[in-house]
Amino acid sequence: MAKVTVSDWDPAEFIETKEDVLANLSVAFEDGDIDYLLKIMGDIARSEGMTQIARELGVTREGLYKSLAPSGNPSFETVLKLLDILGFRLKVEHKKSA
Repeated sequence: MAKVTVSDWDPAEFIETKEDVLANLSVAFEDGDIDYLLKIMGDIARSEGMTQIARELGVTREGLYKSLAPSGNPSFETVLKLLDILGFRLKVEHKKSA
């Protein structure tokens, strides 16, 4: 029987384009789960370079990791700035009735 090697899967390695970022953010915002949204934002920040993004946000790399960890608590300003750095903005639309 052949040996199977298992390695950790890092979603940040598969976020390569702005379309990938948009798709991930859209799903996370639509889901409405804050922990999931923070995880996705963390994955995206890592895919873009956490150190550089933290520098642009004016926070430490460790502080950004902590803010974007599940159950983290980034300020709304941090979320908006992060989206801006990534080249996106938050858009509000009318919720469709069921």
